[in-house]
Parts: sequence; structure tokens; C-alpha cells
Amino acid sequence: MNSSDARGRTIVVDADACPVKKETADVARACGVPVMMVSSYAHELRGGEGVAVVRVDNSDQSADLYIANHIKPGDVVLTGDYGLAALALAKGCHVLSFRGQTYDETNMDMMLEGRHARAKERRRGRHSKGPKPFSAEDRNFFQHKLTKLLNLLQENVQL
Repeated sequence: MNSSDARGRTIVVDADACPVKKETADVARACGVPVMMVSSYAHELRGGEGVAVVRVDNSDQSADLYIANHIKPGDVVLTGDYGLAALALAKGCHVLSFRGQTYDETNMDMMLEGRHARAKERRRGRHSKGPKPFSAEDRNFFQHKLTKLLNLLQENVQL
């Protein structure tokens, strides 16, 4: 995919807790799609070829709010936050988790309900184990899914 195929599409990354920054940059460069990594000042990030870094203040939702206000239809949003994923879907974006799961209208309600239920449990003092550790297999799967998504989007642009 060259940049004329992407026609303004950007990969926008909720970068504070993103474990696949390098993989994202590698796939994006190979496909000719620019990346915007959004992170608070508390995290050290470096841009690079095709990768812009946007720094926001350290408050709780600053990166999510910046992303929600700057994405456009057709962008690819990478996040682990279901609320941001729902906003991005509503704006016509394609959304993937850092583990390569596709967020879409068919699974978003269930994910938001699960997030709400877990928050209620935490308020009651019950804590879960959290996500399993991120593995090399997770990285490879994410890279495959992002590449596949960008290739599918390229084919649709050429129709």
C-alpha cells in the first residue's frame, strides 16, 4: 500500500499502555500509512519515520479525549479502552485491540457491559487477576491482524 492508496487514513494509537508500538510502526511503514501515537507526558515515546508522537497532559482521560477529538472516518484506532473503541466506531473508524481483537458493533455492547460489571465488582472490593501477560504470540497475532486489516482497506480503496 502506498500513501496515495491510504488517502489520509492514519493509524491512531492510544499509546500509554500500548505493548505493540514497534509492531505498529513496522506494519505501518510497510503499508505506507502514517501513525499518530498519543501519550501522556509521563511516558517516554520517540517518533520515527512515519510515526508522529502527540503528548497530552497526565490527567486520567487526556489521551482518549485527544484521540476522540482528532480521529476521522476511515482511520484505524488501536486501543485497549472499550469506551474509546465505542467512540471510534461511532466516528466510522476501524478499531483493533493491542491483542488483535477487532472491535465492531456486534461485540461492543457486550464489552461495555462487561467493563461496567467489573467496575461494580471493584467498587465492592472484589478484584480480578487482570489480563494474562503479553506474549510473543500475542505480538505476532496483532501484527498479522493489523496487516490484514490494512490490506483489506487498501483493496476497498481500489474498488
